[in-house]
Amino acid sequence: MAQPKGTVVLAYSGGLDTSCILVWLKEQGYDVIAYLANIGQKEDFEAARKKALALGAKKVYIEDISREFVEEFIWPAVQANALYEDRYLLGTALARPCIARKLVEITQREGAQYVAHGATGKGNDQVRFELTCYALCPNIKVVAPWRLPEFYQRFPGRRELMDYAKKHGIPVPVTPQTPWSMDENLMHISYEAGILENPKVIDHGRLAGVAATGLRAFRVPVKVTNAGDGATRCSALELFVYLNNIAGKHGVGRIDIVENRFVGMKSRGIYETPAGTILYHAHLDIEAFTMDREVRKIKQGLALKFSELVYNGTY
Repeated sequence: MAQPKGTVVLAYSGGLDTSCILVWLKEQGYDVIAYLANIGQKEDFEAARKKALALGAKKVYIEDISREFVEEFIWPAVQANALYEDRYLLGTALARPCIARKLVEITQREGAQYVAHGATGKGNDQVRFELTCYALCPNIKVVAPWRLPEFYQRFPGRRELMDYAKKHGIPVPVTPQTPWSMDENLMHISYEAGILENPKVIDHGRLAGVAATGLRAFRVPVKVTNAGDGATRCSALELFVYLNNIAGKHGVGRIDIVENRFVGMKSRGIYETPAGTILYHAHLDIEAFTMDREVRKIKQGLALKFSELVYNGTY
């Protein structure tokens, strides 16, 4: 039995990595509090709560932060015309600081000493999570298992994680039919890794996002001037959800790109950003009517820098 090390608040998704990490942290002597943020993903949150408790979490927090995600993170990005490397609307990059901010709040509320996350040592999310945590609480301690030799040497691949999950009774959602990772929030759905690392793999029809349905099913244009059902949508969140539904059904906002990560690696990502794409172009149209040439030049330079800061987790 490991010596007690204190309490850690884990950014928990319920997937393979964070479920295994929850159990592993307990093996290392931590008391684990799991935090799951609702930022618009399709998730059985009650099932996730029960799963985390069954795996040994001391407590589970599940909070709906969709509204603040739209109003405090997505809207400023739309206003800035934020676009990384001319293509990427920053759906994941915007979500991570929103989650990390709540992670710090819970850590302080619970008197915990540590936060933990399941981001890999090769990706961008580790930087986004940690810089936000340090900015809000400079003395906080971060446990990043995928950068710890005792963790990554024990789990060099997915097979070892799957075996560990089986040994400890952790339900595993990953199947051979979905050999890639998927991340969903109100802003977008992303597909990365696995077979998608091969640029020859272009079978988008196997991806299960709403825009994929639109690519196959909806060919009739729709003019979005008001809500066709007669309902009134006043809040930013309601409007964003409404646009996501309409635009997604018509296949709006899917891109397939290779981007430069913060750590210097290149990574392929397939992203669906229906509402974000509409709002980005609508905002450009508004600026065309209201902004003069010289101001627009300045704005374009600022937008480029802002996008880099968001992508790298330093804004």
